[in-house]
Amino acid sequence: MVDPAANGPHGIRLLGYAAAALTTASFFPQAVKTLRSGDTSAISLRMYLLFTLGIAAWAIYGLLTDDGPVLVANLVTLVPAGVVLIRKLQDLRR
Repeated sequence: MVDPAANGPHGIRLLGYAAAALTTASFFPQAVKTLRSGDTSAISLRMYLLFTLGIAAWAIYGLLTDDGPVLVANLVTLVPAGVVLIRKLQDLRR
């Protein structure tokens, strides 16, 4: 039997957290690959800079609107995105 509450606000919030987990998890393989290989030549600095700023803005939005899935997903996504961006910037300085 389907729980009627699953279709209400809590069910929708759970869907948000599930979607956030999937999209956030997608960034970790790139960060790990970048750290292991040390190669950032195929990574666009402009794209990652804009992306990381956008993620930070979404996290602030999630905080200001008390939107848990948006806040958590974007705070977690900042980690691998920041790792890749920092590595790219380090490579450009060499």
